[in-house]
Amino acid sequence: MNFWEYLANRHQQLLTDAYQHASAVFQCMVVATLLGVLIGVATYRSEWAGNLATTTTATILTVPALALIGLLIPLVGLGVPPTVVALTLYGLLPVVRNAIVGLRGVDPTLVDAATGIGMSRPARLLRVELPLAWPPILTGIRVSTQMLMGIAAIAAYASGPGLGNVIFRGLASLGSANALNQVLAGTLGIIVLALLFDAAYVLIGRLTIPRGIRA
Repeated sequence: MNFWEYLANRHQQLLTDAYQHASAVFQCMVVATLLGVLIGVATYRSEWAGNLATTTTATILTVPALALIGLLIPLVGLGVPPTVVALTLYGLLPVVRNAIVGLRGVDPTLVDAATGIGMSRPARLLRVELPLAWPPILTGIRVSTQMLMGIAAIAAYASGPGLGNVIFRGLASLGSANALNQVLAGTLGIIVLALLFDAAYVLIGRLTIPRGIRA
């Protein structure tokens, strides 16, 4: 059976795995984005707090994915929970770092002007600082998503969802008729999903970032 015949015969299962893979990455990125922006907001005004937040999230990223998932299995069990925890933790660094950089890069005169017209601290943050910091934050989200697309495949080690299961099945049966087809299908599926997500982020950027700021 060649690769195209394999796709034709297994397309339903591959689509299901692709959907689960994309869903896991999307949901974990939503959580990582919310946490990352909150951490950035809480720490960007202080040099040491910002450095601590960046260093801590960077340290998490140095832990091998397989090791982290293995450490999580005794705590949260197999399946979805270790996948969600691991992907969320790995997705934090680019969002936290870019949120801090973006918020620190806001022109102080704009913040002073907002203060001068009577805006409260939360109003300045929501209506002035975060919108101006959104381009670097979105860049951090794009970087995190690309990382998580690959890392999510390793979640199959803990019976997690996604295209990693196809790759692991192929690797476990090397030498059999469809082993290479399985690895290739899973790998290409992840690449296609990563490109689709990135295209969606480009569209979101065009819709949410004013042309003057993009320039």
